[in-house]
Amino acid sequence: MKTTNGWRTVDIVIASVIAVAFGVVFWAWNLLWAATQGAFAFFPPAQTILYGVWLLPAVLSGLIIRKPGASLYTETLAAIISALLGDQWGAIVIVQGLLQGLGAEVAFAALRYRSYRLPAALLAGALTGVGAALFDFFYWNAGLDVWSYRIPYALLTVVSSTVIAGAGGRLLVRALAPTGVLDRFGAGRDRALV
Repeated sequence: MKTTNGWRTVDIVIASVIAVAFGVVFWAWNLLWAATQGAFAFFPPAQTILYGVWLLPAVLSGLIIRKPGASLYTETLAAIISALLGDQWGAIVIVQGLLQGLGAEVAFAALRYRSYRLPAALLAGALTGVGAALFDFFYWNAGLDVWSYRIPYALLTVVSSTVIAGAGGRLLVRALAPTGVLDRFGAGRDRALV
């Protein structure tokens, strides 16, 4: 079967569904983030262990759709939905989502959109985390101490995104593949994932 990089209607629909679903998840996750700040008062950068959930759609859509732009599109649209739902950070999350999606996109592009096994998912998760960490390093955390806050925050963001978005995204694809909902995608036909 010949594969192309062109997007089919079903690719756009599924990427959009993932983005809308995670836009709502983001809105709820924003509330959880705010509610858990006190629990991390002992070491505030540790709160970033929760960060990976915000990066999951970039990796998940890349693993499912397997086309250039899937990660970027999905993460950015999810950020737009989150902003429209009224998150506490405002419209800047759209720029943040764009940079996060770009991280996963770079990972899949580096693998020439041909590898979707665990190492690819972990790389996509890690680079999505790098995009998030860099944005936060220079935007949200610019006034904070580099060594005691910004660097640990960045490193823990990358770890969280590697585990939650990378490994978690792959586990979600593996869980969905046997149900048949992914049969129109390489992820559903790739029985090595199951």
